[in-house]
Parts: sequence; structure tokens; C-alpha cells
Amino acid sequence: MAFYLVTAVPKPGLMKELSGRLAGKEIVAMKPFGRSLTYSLRNARMQTDGVAVWEEEDYCRPPLAQEREAVLDSYFSDLSVEPVKEGAGWLKIDALPRLFPEFADA
Repeated sequence: MAFYLVTAVPKPGLMKELSGRLAGKEIVAMKPFGRSLTYSLRNARMQTDGVAVWEEEDYCRPPLAQEREAVLDSYFSDLSVEPVKEGAGWLKIDALPRLFPEFADA
């Protein structure tokens, strides 16, 4: 298993729809990546330049291939990944504001 720090540009006007899909548990049911992707997106952060960032665990080559096809490419552009040690990505971005503040207490 590998871990990545993911950066991606949110597509305008689509984050409310993605938030609804995350709240409605639709994505969590996707196999085999739904649980991990839901956790990662609910905890994603926003950089000052408007780019979303999160840590993601993944088993695919190329990284996030299934996640991109099923979800990510519909809501984000310019997606890139950087290998990190488990938890290191979250530590790096912890102080940034949340992409989805509605999940802060979830």
C-alpha cells in the first residue's frame, strides 16, 4: 500500500454536489476504495491558491486510477500526487482550512 499527498483544482460549482455525495454515503459504498476516498475527501484542505489537498492511501498503478475514473475527475482538474509516509501528508496540511467544513465534527 502506498500513501500520497494529492493536490487538485476543484471544478467550479461542483463542491456542493460532491459534499452531498459524501454525506449521503454514496462514495463510501464504492469498492474497493470508497471508505478511504470518503475519509480523505471529508478531511481535505484548501491551500491559499484555491487548490485542494489531502492524503490518500492507494493500491493502484498509476496512482488513484480507479478513484479518478469513478469520482475525482468529475470534480477536480490538474490532479497530482506526491508519495508520502502514512500520516505525513495530514500533518503537513493540518493547519489549512477544510474544503468541506461541514464534516469537521464527523
